[in-house]
Amino acid sequence: MGIVNVTPDSFYGASRVREEQAVLKCVERILSEGAGIIDVGGYSTRPSADFVSTEEEIKRVSRALESICREFPDLIISVDTFRSQVASEVLKHYPVAIINDVSGGSLDERMFETMASTKAAYVLMHMRGTPQNMQEKTRYEDVVVEVLQDLQQKLVNLRALGVHDVIVDPGFGFAKTLEQNYLLLKELAVFRELEAPILVGISRKSMIQKLLNVNADEALNGTTAAHMLALAGGASILRVHDVKEAVQAVKIYTQTYQA
Repeated sequence: MGIVNVTPDSFYGASRVREEQAVLKCVERILSEGAGIIDVGGYSTRPSADFVSTEEEIKRVSRALESICREFPDLIISVDTFRSQVASEVLKHYPVAIINDVSGGSLDERMFETMASTKAAYVLMHMRGTPQNMQEKTRYEDVVVEVLQDLQQKLVNLRALGVHDVIVDPGFGFAKTLEQNYLLLKELAVFRELEAPILVGISRKSMIQKLLNVNADEALNGTTAAHMLALAGGASILRVHDVKEAVQAVKIYTQTYQA
């Protein structure tokens, strides 16, 4: 899953694209490097991110989708949003296949109902709080158990509503400390118990930057190492900034363990 950020403030500057030609060039590159899905986001969810109104988010995402769908009609598109209104609008007007909700329904009580009214797949991610305060909510007795239980209960709720095409995401970097992130990565295989595909989004994140004492621009090598661990733990989808390198990691992993 290749990242397309139509925002001015996402944490990795090279991923930000806003003008139409820049968006299309970004998507073309992502596809040429081997991505199967693109994930379009109009609201940065980095720690302490600026607030963006629902109207502005819809405007940003719709403008990008208009161009993308015209030029790449067969593309599998995911939209990164935690707002049911944004999800409803894009699903109504564009062939969006996936809604990627970083809050797992916790920031909009209508999200699950919205998903139940569509045929789109849903990424259920674990997070506490909001992008503005989530790093103040990192107290767990057992982070792996609590994240697993939270996702499990929400899966039950979604399936009761008739939403069965669900992808789970432990939420690396969202209301987790450095140590908690690596414990989740170490124990990722536990999430196979949920019997749902696992999405992992760790590309160039602070868990890599802080451990290696590098910035986002220097975090590709660490990202690739973490991706290999995620694949070994059962990840089905890698959400990435660097598609070419991630595809290479997948090929090496597959050749080694699944040939």
